[in-house]
Amino acid sequence: MLKWLDAKEEQAFGTELAKFYIARVPFESPFSTKQFAAKTQEVLKKVDLQVHNFKTGRSMNVYKKAKLGNAFKWVLRDAGYDTEYVDGLTEWLMHRL
Repeated sequence: MLKWLDAKEEQAFGTELAKFYIARVPFESPFSTKQFAAKTQEVLKKVDLQVHNFKTGRSMNVYKKAKLGNAFKWVLRDAGYDTEYVDGLTEWLMHRL
């Protein structure tokens, strides 16, 4: 039962993913709209690969997925990203889990 509620690894991974994204797509990106879209797609492909590798061999329950998504979301929000943008990214991530 306690293992079911232990989401430390998932929470840490959500934080890592957000920091990875922030490092590659800064809040105030100097990119044009086209460059921003291309850069974002490239980074999201890398994030998707990391998610795939993380969840391989793991069984994540709803609680663990929620903790991962929540950590991801709040690190991005605290970094200054727009709430609507962060919600969209978090939804994208949750579909990958």
